[in-house]
Amino acid sequence: MLKLYGFTVSNYYNMVKLALLEKGVAFEEVKVYPNQEEQYLELSPMGKVPCLLTEQGPLTETSVILDYIEESQPGEPLYPQQAFTRARVRELIHELELYIELPARRCYGEVFFGGTTSDEVRTEVAASLSKGVAALRRRCTFSPYLVGDKLTYGDIFFLYSFDLAQQVASRLFQRDLFSELPGAAELMAQLAERPEVKRVAADLHAGMEEFAKLRSAKAP
Repeated sequence: MLKLYGFTVSNYYNMVKLALLEKGVAFEEVKVYPNQEEQYLELSPMGKVPCLLTEQGPLTETSVILDYIEESQPGEPLYPQQAFTRARVRELIHELELYIELPARRCYGEVFFGGTTSDEVRTEVAASLSKGVAALRRRCTFSPYLVGDKLTYGDIFFLYSFDLAQQVASRLFQRDLFSELPGAAELMAQLAERPEVKRVAADLHAGMEEFAKLRSAKAP
């Protein structure tokens, strides 16, 4: 059986978890936080989560794991069958990660954990989010999903990245990214109603208290 290493508050962990649930794949969850312990580094060389342990060995990096799941596991396909459309979904995944999630992540310390962000970083993040949202506006069809009428890995990335970026934009820049990307709010609401998304959300909520205590214990 596949083993998924990580913790329920991690958005990247939840991307993989939701993909497995949506495809109906049996797997075991192994709770682990990012660390540099030698035993875990044997599985995840950077000590990051998620990590998926397969019969052949471990895999890391979320997009790689999702590709493996699609190519090796049964269940409803989460990539389009047509080559160009499949490439377009992968393109959107990279755009969401590089131009939405990663820029916003630079401000997570202030928005979610009481830290501070320099004016320089704020300026850079605000500009990056503007360019990222503009790119998505040109690419996404919202018909009703990001690309077409079926759920894809692009929608999973969107679900667990765009809302966090919106929280950063709202708190630090007084911006509503959903209003800047017509169709995004409707898609987010539709995704939230999926049974497996609700399951992941419940597990995330249940893990928040422990995660908060861990963060507090590590604070200087």
